[in-house]
Amino acid sequence: MENRRKFRLADVILSVICVVFVAEAAAPVASIGNSQYFWWLFMIAAFLLPYGLIASELGTAFPGDGGLYDWIQTAYPGTRWGARASWYYWINFPLWMASLAVVCPELLEVIFGGRIGPVWSLVIQLAFIWIVTWIAAYPVCDSILILNLSAAIKILLALTVGVLGIVYVSKNGFVNSMEARTFLPSFDLNSLSYISVILFNFLGFEVVCTYADNMQEPRRQIPQAIVTGGIVIAAIYLFSAFGIGAAVPVRDISPDSGLIDAVSLMTGGAGGTLVRVVALLFLVTLFGNMISWSMGVNSTAAYAAENGDMPAIFAKRWAKNDMPIGSALTSGIVASVVCILGIIIELLSPDSSLFWSFFALNLVMLLLSYAPVFPAFLRLREIDPDSERPFRVPGGHGMLRVLAYVPMALILISIFFTAVPLSFDTDTLSYYLPITIGSILSIVIGEILIAARARRHHS
Repeated sequence: MENRRKFRLADVILSVICVVFVAEAAAPVASIGNSQYFWWLFMIAAFLLPYGLIASELGTAFPGDGGLYDWIQTAYPGTRWGARASWYYWINFPLWMASLAVVCPELLEVIFGGRIGPVWSLVIQLAFIWIVTWIAAYPVCDSILILNLSAAIKILLALTVGVLGIVYVSKNGFVNSMEARTFLPSFDLNSLSYISVILFNFLGFEVVCTYADNMQEPRRQIPQAIVTGGIVIAAIYLFSAFGIGAAVPVRDISPDSGLIDAVSLMTGGAGGTLVRVVALLFLVTLFGNMISWSMGVNSTAAYAAENGDMPAIFAKRWAKNDMPIGSALTSGIVASVVCILGIIIELLSPDSSLFWSFFALNLVMLLLSYAPVFPAFLRLREIDPDSERPFRVPGGHGMLRVLAYVPMALILISIFFTAVPLSFDTDTLSYYLPITIGSILSIVIGEILIAARARRHHS
């Protein structure tokens, strides 16, 4: 293990981009129209910057496998908030993996043409899940090439979509209205429900903190990578958002295929070579997303389980390399079950949007896991002010409270508008109820498992 290659700064920056930049999430945001630019810029200032600063401080003060669980549990010892956060953090992953697995057959249809039936669609989804699970059973440093390649491809995709958008506009003009009023923020339910996607697009900086043991100089590399990666990510999000918004009518943007739709329209047809290449590269990035996230999520779950705060199965490690194989296998099983249920739902209701249902549920659970991080940051400053902090968030007490509570408020607001129906007509209920019910079930199951684990651990 001592002879493994350590992450260089460039590797860490690319890992940040691989983890945080989510190419498939640009389309849902673009569907709210030109007001997306306001929300992107607002969220960069109100969420990305304070969250990146806080993650840098906590990640360098408490580097290691525990991630956000360690931060919350250290701030609130003797409570179950760390356990809850680790559960929400973990359960989001198989849900997200299932949502991306649903996209895989659609991308293969674009790449190779033809239609894929339900049976083969399920086979492809399960193959995606278990390839990711298998790779996640090995140390992150063994996957440097995959992470770096995925990050490079993500940047290339974003630049491609943005450049194609510029070319398209120069020849055909904008497909959507560019009146000044269209850039004003929209507060309709559709827009507010997709704001959570923007927050999701900025989450994950703490994952690289779990790679600390694989870095050359983690206390220096972590803040540098978060700052540099954050700037790059914000830039490419805005550029790719422009490309999609330029060429695809807002009403026609699909949450799961918006990026491919944009490239297809800008290049003059769905069967073009460039569209197939983009679909293939997009598919590769899905693997990169899942592999990079799996390592952080599984490490956090294992760490929490070893401390008696998650089911014991998550504490199982592979004797071969000490990797958290219990968490990885459980993620694969849960994601597989979700995909099987998804195929059944699709057969019963062909018009259902499986990608968005699974993705939105993953959004809610992931956002829930981050909510306690911000008060934990303030709490740690109070109870442990003298602990070494190679990086400190600048500002006095009042400024620190603003930097902590504004992002937390945005998280809670986003959860509300993503998971709670505000009207009770049939269309609204059919859209929201799977997310609402799924969120409640995930929380209840977590409480049961955490309570049972606590009883066994203490006995």
